[in-house]
Amino acid sequence: MARKPAKKSSSPKARDKAPPVAKATPDELLEYYREMLLIRRFEERAGQMYGMGLIGGFCHLYVGQEAVAVGVKAAMADGDSMITTYRAHGHTLAVGVDPRAVMAELTGRAGGIAKGKGGSMHMFAPDKGFYGGHGIVGASVPLGAGLGFAHKYKEDGGVSIAFFGDGAANQGQVYEAFNMAELWQLPVVFVVENNQYAMGTSVQRSSSETHLYKRGQSFLIPGYEVDGMDVLAVRSAADDSIAWARDGNGPILLEMKTYRYRGHSMSDPAKYRTRDEVQKMRAEHDPIDHLKERLLADGDVSEDDLKAIDKEIKDIVSDAADFAQESPEPDAEELYTKVYA
Repeated sequence: MARKPAKKSSSPKARDKAPPVAKATPDELLEYYREMLLIRRFEERAGQMYGMGLIGGFCHLYVGQEAVAVGVKAAMADGDSMITTYRAHGHTLAVGVDPRAVMAELTGRAGGIAKGKGGSMHMFAPDKGFYGGHGIVGASVPLGAGLGFAHKYKEDGGVSIAFFGDGAANQGQVYEAFNMAELWQLPVVFVVENNQYAMGTSVQRSSSETHLYKRGQSFLIPGYEVDGMDVLAVRSAADDSIAWARDGNGPILLEMKTYRYRGHSMSDPAKYRTRDEVQKMRAEHDPIDHLKERLLADGDVSEDDLKAIDKEIKDIVSDAADFAQESPEPDAEELYTKVYA
């Protein structure tokens, strides 16, 4: 494919800082609150079920990072694509997959979104533009570039949103994909969810350049840092970046500064950080509490309204857990299906 001449606006300086945080209607704020709370309560229940031995294998929870998936999804249009890492439950719920199907997948049951064959790290819902969680560190970046190539080839106007973590930011395949995406001016928004720790190693110990949004500059890919604990800041940045890519300017890189409250996975005791550090983040930057305070301050809802939503969400999650445990295991014949695409 011949490269389209780059527009002058494709300089990294054309998008070097986050846009102003956009306003949102009371209904939008309430919907973001509901979606983030669903992810939080779902992940808390998944953690409990893992401890009970009902979920096996690896299990990476999204607790603390809810604003990123919800804010980005709010900016997407029908026909756009999303792909992410093995920390995939939150994104799967954000695109609208039934919590029953997500929880059943965690327990390896036939009622799961991948019929129980994918498990925690491999959720897929192509009918919703969601092309999965991926267990290989950094794999979502070249695959996301491929989705961007498909959108450009088909001329369907779609944009690919490819999530990856701060640990994956040091993988070679990431930069091969960056180079190709810029050369071919692919409509891709690369989103690095910088939750501060790659497994148990802090960004400061593993990366010579800790401002990860700058990693695209040598490829002329613009980027900027975003408060990933503020759902409106995320949505505003995603609105801006998706429009940039959709308008034919090529890829862009967003660094979402976020934080995970749990360990890297359920087997990680997270002894590499202090309890005070986690509690400070929860107390001062929690995305759900932040939005709750705003809703109450604006007077659009009452404390009782939010308690009712919390009860509704807990009932949905409890139902999903019951469904997951009652759903049958896949038939043995499923071992031989979908082996090849």
